[in-house]
Amino acid sequence: MSLRVQAEADLAVTLEASTDFGEPFTLTDPSEFASAEQLYGAVGDIGQVLDVDTGQAVSGRHATLTARIATLTAAGYTNLPEGIADAASKPWLVDFAGVSTASQRYKVVQSFPDRTLGLITMILAFWNPAAA
Repeated sequence: MSLRVQAEADLAVTLEASTDFGEPFTLTDPSEFASAEQLYGAVGDIGQVLDVDTGQAVSGRHATLTARIATLTAAGYTNLPEGIADAASKPWLVDFAGVSTASQRYKVVQSFPDRTLGLITMILAFWNPAAA
């Protein structure tokens, strides 16, 4: 087994083990398909962001989700999540609860698939369908 294959297999433990780092999430594609089985990945919701122009900390939130591509494919997703720029189109949506917060709905703003290791990291923003 190559190191690349071993690294992808290790992602099942580091990203998806619900007793360790794996956090449950729901992913809904623009056609409103959501996996029948519970998905797990690494979620983040950080309450501080840096202003790239000044380097100063500003108040804000930066939410992310990292998941295995193989898991999403096995769950029936035919495309990888991506940001949808057209405000009139339905976005990819993600639901997960934080450690100290109730479940929150986010939209995928940007995604970074790493096909070398077999994972995808999604940058998320709060989703308010009334504002869309």
